[in-house]
Amino acid sequence: MNVTYITLNGFVEIEKYRYFYFFMMLPVYIFIVCSNCTIISLIVIHKNLHEPMYLFIAGLLINSVLFSTNIYPKLLTDLLATKQVISYQACLFQVFVFYSFSCSEFLLLAAMSYDRYVSICKPLQYTIIMRRTIVFVLLGLAWIVPFCHLCVLVGGNVKSELCSSTLNGIFCNNSLNFLFCAGSKALLTFGLVTLFNIAILPMLFVIFTYIKILLVVNKSCREVRRKAAQTCLPHLLVLINYSCLMIYDIIIIRLESDFSKTARFIMTLQMIMYNPLCNPFIYGLKMTEIYKHLKKLFCFSRYYSSS
Repeated sequence: MNVTYITLNGFVEIEKYRYFYFFMMLPVYIFIVCSNCTIISLIVIHKNLHEPMYLFIAGLLINSVLFSTNIYPKLLTDLLATKQVISYQACLFQVFVFYSFSCSEFLLLAAMSYDRYVSICKPLQYTIIMRRTIVFVLLGLAWIVPFCHLCVLVGGNVKSELCSSTLNGIFCNNSLNFLFCAGSKALLTFGLVTLFNIAILPMLFVIFTYIKILLVVNKSCREVRRKAAQTCLPHLLVLINYSCLMIYDIIIIRLESDFSKTARFIMTLQMIMYNPLCNPFIYGLKMTEIYKHLKKLFCFSRYYSSS
């Protein structure tokens, strides 16, 4: 079989710093998996966390683990390899998974904002609207909708001819489009529709729902404002953080020639590290009920190890 290989040319002085990069990234990946899985396990185990808000948080953290697993194992392997290459088919698959889970993040945040809107603005109808079935349907759609959109985009490029085999990145993303001999206007149009449907629209929905929440809690008592801030602030922090990282991704791709290799490398590392690392801290420390269970877990572990 004829297999086309693509060279990943985004690493900075890899021959000199390969072991530094490797021993920096390996603990990061281990921590991402362990910290996110710890909070997911707490939500699964404890019945008082089987509420819509916590189920959406679990979905978001699962998304972070899968997103990271798409990037880190191949990245760590490349750091120790003499040549940083990937087959064209594997590259397309990595693009598919990367952008599927990236867009799923926006849809999950939109679902979480809707949950908070119903909880704060329509508290008497909350149990009726946010039934367990509705929660699982929203969770399913948050993954299925991006997958369907990305299947069309990636599938359309399977047989595209490559005029270059060098990708300016450390993993496969939209920079792959620069390697094609000719772009498809139909795929470009569909890509813009996809960007609007599963990234921009959910972001606007989140902003709209939080404005509505802000207007309602502004007229409420101090206790209601405190509880609203306690549950909504983590979601807003994640949205702002993730939106900035996605803007980085667009800037790197669209203004690729205007960025030095070192700047692109640093920005790309930020894009794959910050959100999966920050989510467990944001939800573990800011969400009171999760924090209580985390505290009990660590206290029990400390007591068990000392005895």
